[in-house]
Amino acid sequence: MDAVILAGGKGTRLRPLTNTLPKPLVPFMGEPYAAGLLRRLVAVGVTRATFLVGQDADPWKPLGDLGDEVGLEVGVLTEEAPLDTAGAARRLLAAGTDDDVLVCNGDILTDLDLGDLLAAHRSAGATATIALTRVEDTSAFGVVVCDGDGRVRRFVEKPPPGTLPDDTVNAGSYVLAPDALAGFPGDGPLSFERQVFPGLLEAGAVVQGRPSGAFWADLGTPARYLAGHLAVLQRRCHWPEAPGIVDRGDATAVHASASVAEGAVLDPGTLVGAGCTVGAGAHLSRSVLHDEVRVGERAVVVDAILAPGCRVAAGATVGPGAVLGEGAVVDADGTVHDPGA
Repeated sequence: MDAVILAGGKGTRLRPLTNTLPKPLVPFMGEPYAAGLLRRLVAVGVTRATFLVGQDADPWKPLGDLGDEVGLEVGVLTEEAPLDTAGAARRLLAAGTDDDVLVCNGDILTDLDLGDLLAAHRSAGATATIALTRVEDTSAFGVVVCDGDGRVRRFVEKPPPGTLPDDTVNAGSYVLAPDALAGFPGDGPLSFERQVFPGLLEAGAVVQGRPSGAFWADLGTPARYLAGHLAVLQRRCHWPEAPGIVDRGDATAVHASASVAEGAVLDPGTLVGAGCTVGAGAHLSRSVLHDEVRVGERAVVVDAILAPGCRVAAGATVGPGAVLGEGAVVDADGTVHDPGA
């Protein structure tokens, strides 16, 4: 079975982490986010995953090794101009496939039961099936209205709270029949939300909605990135474990190759990556350290993200809200020297 990962965003809100890395390759829970996503896809029988990206394929080369590591074929499809959410997927499906295709967003943290989504799609004989999540305030979303059998009947854009009995919105994961996009000829931009799903309904196709109480969050800002780590570490979101990451059972995790000195304090939501060193008396609070980061004695790091190779001097304070690029240095007086800023 094929999977398509929508990954055309530039990740500007996560800079400087995304200055040299596409957002799905930014580390999450000790390995590139894409690695965890690929592990989830393998678990439901996906054998080939294609990332739909922007114009440049070069930054995505590490995906090949990730595919080998988790056991599936990984491809990259570029677009010479933005094709919206479904334009590149239409190109891919036009090349031909014999099975249903799973579509995921490349920057959403979720433990959605993909096997259940596939089973619901096949049981209904649907052309498309949309994973749904419930929200309290519908005014910021397009609501997907389904009947008692889960069949989508209409889409209502940003209704004021309380004006509809429905509170289910698109969660960004879909299953498509091989011919789902056949009724949308052409090769330009195409939107799942604005064109494909409403167009399928208008044509009388079976579009199914599958509500879920699974965890769902956008990782696109530093605050949400840190909140995503906390959710996984608190086991509110079930995410594949990266090799070498040791969950300490107190909502913190440390790579087996890292060194945390006696007397250092790690608050919940903190992850220490491979090859890191944390000095005696240091205090890390709700922070993520990527690989090979050094935090000196008595240093304080709060609500911060430290990219690979960062150095924090003894007694220095970092954060709250700091995002340091690769190789950044923080002096004892708090002065930051960040070549990636």
